[in-house]
Amino acid sequence: MPKIAVTLPNAPKPAGPYSHGVVANGFLYTAGFGPQDPATGEVVPGGVAEQTRQVLRNIGAVLAEYALTFDDVVKVTAHLEDLADFAEYNVAYAEFFTEPYPVRTTVGSRLANILVEIDVVAAIPTRTYG
Repeated sequence: MPKIAVTLPNAPKPAGPYSHGVVANGFLYTAGFGPQDPATGEVVPGGVAEQTRQVLRNIGAVLAEYALTFDDVVKVTAHLEDLADFAEYNVAYAEFFTEPYPVRTTVGSRLANILVEIDVVAAIPTRTYG
């Protein structure tokens, strides 16, 4: 099965030569999203909790393109500018996911003027695939 690029007008514009997501082999893989407001392109103000919520709203827009929700996410990779922000990030993250939770990797990374970046892998159920 060929890969299908996903690019949405209601998600922040990619900052380089990449798609918002790619569908391949029954999975949707998203790009790493930052906390940009899709309408303005500006980073949302506030701490890591507010930025995490915006990142996950951006990812939610890509998931919705394939009638997916956060319940379909099987893998999350998150990058935090400062691992000392983990507890605050984790509270905001928990607002979007329910049990059974996806697997997750959270690492400290040098980020470009943002506090958090996240990408996900979602399984596409047969009902929406094809």
